[in-house]
Amino acid sequence: MKPKIYSVATLPNITATLPSILCATLQTATTLQLPLAIWRLPVQTENGNCHIAVDFSGKSKWVGADLETLPAGFMVSPFVQPDGKVYFIQADFHFQSLDNQLFTSCFDTIKDNFEVKEKFADLLQTYLQQSPTDFAFPTFYSYPDSLKQTTQADYEQQVKTAVAAMEKGKFQKVVLSRNKLVSLPSQIDLAQVFLNLCEAYPTAFISLVTSPELGTWVGASPELLISIDKKRIFRTVALAATQPKGAITNLQEALWRQKEIEEQALVSRYIINCFKKIRLREFEEEGPKTVVAGNLMHLRTDFEVDMEAVNFPQLGTVMLQLLHPTSAVCGMPKPEAMDFIIKHEKHDRKLYAGYLGQVNINQETHLFVNLRCMEILKKHAFLYAGAGLTKDSIPEREWNETELKCKTVSKGLKE
Repeated sequence: MKPKIYSVATLPNITATLPSILCATLQTATTLQLPLAIWRLPVQTENGNCHIAVDFSGKSKWVGADLETLPAGFMVSPFVQPDGKVYFIQADFHFQSLDNQLFTSCFDTIKDNFEVKEKFADLLQTYLQQSPTDFAFPTFYSYPDSLKQTTQADYEQQVKTAVAAMEKGKFQKVVLSRNKLVSLPSQIDLAQVFLNLCEAYPTAFISLVTSPELGTWVGASPELLISIDKKRIFRTVALAATQPKGAITNLQEALWRQKEIEEQALVSRYIINCFKKIRLREFEEEGPKTVVAGNLMHLRTDFEVDMEAVNFPQLGTVMLQLLHPTSAVCGMPKPEAMDFIIKHEKHDRKLYAGYLGQVNINQETHLFVNLRCMEILKKHAFLYAGAGLTKDSIPEREWNETELKCKTVSKGLKE
């Protein structure tokens, strides 16, 4: 198949395939030590296209998650927010693929950092004239204190401990995560990893974030946290329960155990309780229904609010503060579940189960829970996955669920 050709509006007389543009932008940003985010919204959305954002400031930007005042950019939040702050990559440079073209929306409006802009443009033009096979693919690596991964014995024991605590009524649900260490190729092509995930999971949010502060993370998330479109419609979802898709073609035939139905209902009630806290009664609810995410099926309920009709312009920021961390990645009640996670998980979740996504790009904000993700190290990667536990959980089955989830993002590492 002939590759699509994209034009670069700010760099005249240059055309390149999307893989070449991704490679060249990654090479340019990392060479200049600039934070960068690449993402693709789920293809069923109106703007399901590839985006690239680069921050020219060269400064670490931990800011308040105020969606109404932030400029166009990309937000990244760890599971535990330091001082309530999130990491923000301002879109000083923005590419978006649309209708077989790649254009910039912010590059020519920069009022500061002219020297960096000039260096970036010159270097990008140079790299675009090279073959992606010639690149060294530099990246920002994390250097963890240990390469120790969660063993099956440890995880299953943690599940048993959690079940015992729930049987005693200490909490209703908890989400326990684990990490898995895998070896990387001697020269990893991050652009190709991103494109592999885009191809494998058209209905997921695909992301690649690399910065000196965060290191490099790649993910394929099925779970929307909040969304605000041009018409000021707010959306969020309750996504929980997991089982292999197998050979099922008609999703209405999917059978769910009581454990999964209860788990999903807890997440839905959590969202409704958040609406009640802010006295919001005018919302639409649809579901639960079975949805597919890669090789897995989940139960999902959709919630929708017309922000203009309810006269609540700050709804996105308010709900973001109430929802994170959701019961789908933490548990219920949240304080007790969080205490259990901190006490029993032996690894740092870092960005796993946090959230990330675009803010005020094309007047739209789309933030997703950072699930099915991996942290790129020097020669290895940590895969992260979790399972929602109730008192009916079976340890071996929960381990198997996390194994299936790890396979989701590891598909990006295929040749």
